[in-house]
This record gives sequence, structure tokens and C-alpha cells, in this order.
Amino acid sequence: MTTKLSLATLNDIGDRASLPAYRRDEIRPGILHFGVGNFHRAHMAIYLHELFNRGRDLDWGIVGAGVMPSDQRMRDTLKAQDFLTTVVEQDIDRSAATITGPMLDVITAPDFDRIIATLASPEIRIVSLTITEGGYFIDPATGRFDPNHPAIVADAKNPEQPKTVFGLIIAGLKARKAAGIPAFTVMCCDNIPGNGEVTEATVCGLARLSDPEIADWIHHNVAFPNSMVDRITPATGQREIDITRDAYGIDDGWPVFCEGFKQWVLEDKFPLGRPALEDVGVTFVPDVAPYELMKLRILNGGHAAIAYPAALMDIHFVHESMENPLIRGFLAKLENDEIIPVVPPVPNTSLQDYFSLIEARFSNPKIGDTIPRLAQDGSNRQPKFILPSTADRLAKGLDVQGLALVSALWCRYFEGESDSGKAIAFNDPSAKRLHAAALASRSDPDAFIGITDIFGSIGTDPRFQKRFGEAIGSLRSHGAAATLQRYIDGTLAS
Repeated sequence: MTTKLSLATLNDIGDRASLPAYRRDEIRPGILHFGVGNFHRAHMAIYLHELFNRGRDLDWGIVGAGVMPSDQRMRDTLKAQDFLTTVVEQDIDRSAATITGPMLDVITAPDFDRIIATLASPEIRIVSLTITEGGYFIDPATGRFDPNHPAIVADAKNPEQPKTVFGLIIAGLKARKAAGIPAFTVMCCDNIPGNGEVTEATVCGLARLSDPEIADWIHHNVAFPNSMVDRITPATGQREIDITRDAYGIDDGWPVFCEGFKQWVLEDKFPLGRPALEDVGVTFVPDVAPYELMKLRILNGGHAAIAYPAALMDIHFVHESMENPLIRGFLAKLENDEIIPVVPPVPNTSLQDYFSLIEARFSNPKIGDTIPRLAQDGSNRQPKFILPSTADRLAKGLDVQGLALVSALWCRYFEGESDSGKAIAFNDPSAKRLHAAALASRSDPDAFIGITDIFGSIGTDPRFQKRFGEAIGSLRSHGAAATLQRYIDGTLAS
């Protein structure tokens, strides 16, 4: 028997899934969240769900918001099931479904006026974001706010009718200031180094283009805590919908699948208060940076490293890539020889133990995470997850053979065909120029790494150029598998 998920049917599925211990009418809104995707519903929403199950802090319910046309489909799907979500945790030896209910509503474009009105409401005390690494209008080569992006230029010219997340945040803060309502906290939950500072730079940078006074007010009155967030959460497809129906008898239009592991490290900067998240496992620290850097370099960098050789070898699932001894060996050598040695110490943490945990998490066959998900948006992810390690090693006079190989694999991927000749479907905002640069690099190896807004000065470093040239030459002559073997054997440069 299959039951359509809704508030009215919760009792009918209580024998198949864990249900909320709280009633929806007990919850009041306290957080507006931009980007109601799978990660948010498997991470922050889960922490709040667990807190609400304890009868705590029920005035911190979530109102979702979205500015992209695709967000409307998410809103319609969730609204049809009373904004409930089935979260399926899948570990190697355990699977379990939980129905979560901390979300009260979702507001999407083109209803921007309602988003601004909600932001201006005194009950909203935190505004959080998961809008992807590429959504912050940051120049990847400099790491600084880009005031010339067309969306930013448009909002700066028409600040009363903004269309970006940041323009909406500014409009909400303006309304609060005018009404004498204290500013909410802006909490970034995306994988960006110094994500709080980056968010502040974008908010204040955009505000300054049209109203320097409000920019200064935001700088002095709005808290932007840094955070590190972690949970592997693949995209939802028909596979996940079918498993939710067949294994649990729940008809959920957009279930979320995730691993059992989750982590959240957060700075305690919330002038208007916050939920007692420390009671459900969130770690509050004065400095997130060491944890954040560890995760971005070792976990996200690891994902970025295995994505492209797996794609070139026609491997679809992440766990299948870890079953391949060449990819697993490549990842281990890269992490142990080049990435981990330039990751600063983390309080009470063994980096080697952390990497062992990462290997186990990547190897989980139940999670169903895919290589296409890891390979997408490389123009935003490589400068955040891979190239900083490359830059650090070059600055210290250390070899970058493995990291240059990652860049070469990315280049080879953007030639558009796997080693077997299978067409590669790109998912990257810069796909057109990356494809052109990859093809041009066949005659000029520097054509790809010379994209300065991605590679910056790394692409002009002779040591990197040499290693990149060796790697891309091997990939084209011998293929990805043989090149990984040569790297593992120490014969790549021969």
C-alpha cells in the first residue's frame, strides 16, 4: 500500500517512517531560507527537526524562498504535501526514513514583494542560504565581489525591485531599518572558504553600488557567521522516488536521500538569538576556518579530484569509482602526498583519520551519489576546492604533479568525449568557453590553464605548466586509466 505524504496521512505511515513528535500548528517562523534544495532539507532542516522533536525552540520554523524559475517546481511539489519531506538516511548497514516538518511555507519568484515583506517581519531573526558555490557573484580568480555581473548591475540600478538573493536581503534590511526593527543574522551554508565574510562582501558590495549609507549600516549591524556544513546528499531522481514508494510505501514527490553522517560547525554570532542547535550536535566554535579548510580541501577536493577520471572511464556512481583500484589509489596518493600536507592543524582532529572517514563515506553503495553531480559546476568548484591547494604548494616550492593532473583531467573532460568515445553532457555556466579552451589546448597546452579568471597566476607558473603538460599529454596518448596508473607508480613524468 502506498500513501500520499501529507499532514492528514501521517498516522497512516507511522509504521514505515519516523514521524515528527511535534504538531505543525505549534511551530512559528523564525528563519527564512534561500535555496530549498536537497542539501538544506537533509542538513539544517534535519537539525531543527531533531530539536523540535525535543519540544525545544518551536519559534524557529523555516520559511523557504527561491529566486530561480526552477524553485517554483520545488514549491509546488512541497506545497502539495504540506511542506513535509521524506528524508531517507542510507548507510552501508542501515536505511531509515524520517518525515520532517520544520518548513512552513516556500515563497518563490515572481512574488518578490512577499519575500521582502517576510524578510522585514520581526519574527524572522535568521536568514540562511544554500544557493551553490557559484551563486555569490565572486570573481573566482581574485575571490572578490564582482560588481560588473549583469544581475548585480541590474539590482544596483533598480534596488527597489531586486531579483537576486542579495538584493532581496538588502531590501528586507532597509525595511527593517526604516521600521526600527533590529537586523536579522545572515547565515551562509554553502561550501565557500570564509563563507560568512564572502556573503558580507557580496551584500555590502551590492548595497554600496546604490546606497553607501545602507551598506555601512549593514556592515555595522548585521552578523555574518562563518560555518562548515557537511552531508553527502545526491540529487533526487526517479530512482529515489521509486525506492521511497517501494521500500517505505510513501508517495513523496521530492524525497531526499543522504548518508547517515552529518556535521555542522558554526560561529556563535546571532544578536537576535538562535535555536539551541548545540543540543542536537552542532559544534559552536570561535573560529570555523580550520574545520572549513579541512573539509573543503580534503572532502570537496576529493570529490573534485575523482569526478573527471571517473567520467572519462564511463563510471556513473561515486561508490563505483571507489571500487576502481586506480581511482581509489589516485585519490589516496593525491590526498596523502599533496593535499593533506598543506592543510593546517584542526583542533582535536587527526587529518589522516578524517580522510579515512571520507574514503568510507565515498564508498557507501546505498547513497547513490553520482559522478555527473560531482562533475558539474567545475568552473566554480575547482577554484575553491583544488586550486587553493595548488597555490599553497607552489608558494612553498613543493611539487604539484597530482594537483596538475586533476586540472588536466578537468581539461580532458571538457574535450567532450570519454575515453570510449561516449559524449559528455556538460553542466557548468562556463561550459562553452571551457569546451573551446580544452579543444584549443590540443595545440597550445596553455590555452586551458590560461583562463585567468579561473586559474589566476597558477596558469602562468612554469612548474605548474610543466606538470600540466605532462599530464594532459599522457591522458591523450594513454587514456585516463593508464595515466592514473603512471601517477600511482611514479612514472607519469617519464
